[in-house]
Amino acid sequence: MQNVVRVLSTLALMGAVRSLAGRYEAAGGARIDADFAPTLALLDRLRRGEGADVVILTKQALDDLAAQEAVAAGSCVDLARSYVGIAVRAGAAHPDIATESALRATLLGARAVAYSRLGASGIFFAQLIERMGIASEINARACIVPQGFTAERLVTGEAELAVQQLSELKQVKGIEVVGPIPLDLQSPAVFSAGRLAASKRVVQSDALLKYLASPEVAPALHESGLEP
Repeated sequence: MQNVVRVLSTLALMGAVRSLAGRYEAAGGARIDADFAPTLALLDRLRRGEGADVVILTKQALDDLAAQEAVAAGSCVDLARSYVGIAVRAGAAHPDIATESALRATLLGARAVAYSRLGASGIFFAQLIERMGIASEINARACIVPQGFTAERLVTGEAELAVQQLSELKQVKGIEVVGPIPLDLQSPAVFSAGRLAASKRVVQSDALLKYLASPEVAPALHESGLEP
């Protein structure tokens, strides 16, 4: 199927890609066949030989693939920035996370915190609680999610707080986003896209990459919790 572009994307872009796919195809673009998973899981699948045309990953991961010539370096485009945030179950009180000391008290006071094992947000959070000196206390009762949306653990009652990219938290119904972890404690994750060197759909893939990096998609990125 020449007019189908196979996309492997990090979960952070799921909302945006899904909202854009229909209008892109309606405007004459290729149909987007997308699959979503954390960056590390996608890298493992690519190493095992899974095929695709376009990949959307963290900028660092994409740059590494380009350096290995697995991704066509000239095709790479930066798409969006994302911050890590915290969510609670819908209707629950919103805890204070405005400062480092408030965040520390909120995390230590939570019955259980859900965070990702493989995603960029989970790696950041594990490093953050280590720096804050509260890793052992948090991990003793944490709900560490192998992959997928951490906020689903709020709905099931397994966790009281969920930590993930804001755009990923917003994908789950029945929860409320409290806000970002204080910006002075984090650097935004940058997500980028590129064409796999082995892709046979060069024209279609490059057209999709040009579209995803265009100002036209900015509203969809904003709506999904990302910054173009």
